[in-house]
Amino acid sequence: MTKEREDKRPVIDAVVVVEGWSDTQRLALAVECDTIETGGSALGDEVIERIRLAQERRGVIVLTDPDFNGNRLRQLILAAVPGVTLASISRDEGRAEKDNPHKSLGIEHAPLAVLQQVLLEADKKTKGERPESDIDRSFMMACGLMGGPESREKRRILGDLLSIGYGNGKQFLARLQALGYQKKDLIEALEGGQNGQND
Repeated sequence: MTKEREDKRPVIDAVVVVEGWSDTQRLALAVECDTIETGGSALGDEVIERIRLAQERRGVIVLTDPDFNGNRLRQLILAAVPGVTLASISRDEGRAEKDNPHKSLGIEHAPLAVLQQVLLEADKKTKGERPESDIDRSFMMACGLMGGPESREKRRILGDLLSIGYGNGKQFLARLQALGYQKKDLIEALEGGQNGQND
C-alpha cells in the first residue's frame, strides 16, 4: 500500500536525483520526496559521493530530462554508482505545452500524474526505506552546527566526515534527516573529528 500524506501526495522512499531546482520544485507538487540536484549536466565528485551514500542508506532513483544531456548524466551516474534505479519520461511528456519558443524539454514541464506514476514504479524497484532521524534544529544549535560563530566550519568538517557535503544550516539539517542520521551519529563524528584534529 502506497503511503500518502494528508495532502494525498504519495511518499517516495528512495532519494530522487534530478538536474536542478526547478525539477525539485515540480516533483514537490507531485510527490513527497527528497532530492539531490546535480546542478545541470556537470557531475562533480561531491555530488557523486552524496548519490553513493543515498544509494547505501535509502536507494536512489535517477530522473533526468529526456534530452541528450539528461541521458549523458544518467549514464555517468550509473557508471559511478551501480545499482541506482533509472526512471524516465518521454520527450512528449517533458515538452512545455505553451510559451516554449526554444522547444525545451524537462522534468519541470511534465504532468504531475506522469511524475507520480514513474516515481512510484521506480520506488517499488528500489525497495528502499525512508529512515527516521531524531535530529532537529535545536540539536543542531546545541552542537554548534547552527547559529554559532564556528557553525559554518563545523558543518564543513562534518559534511566531509559524513560525505554529505557542505550546506547552510537548513540544507545541512535536511540532508541529515533525509539520510536518517541519528544524534548519536553526529556526536560520534564530531568527537572523532575533534580527536583526529588533536592528534
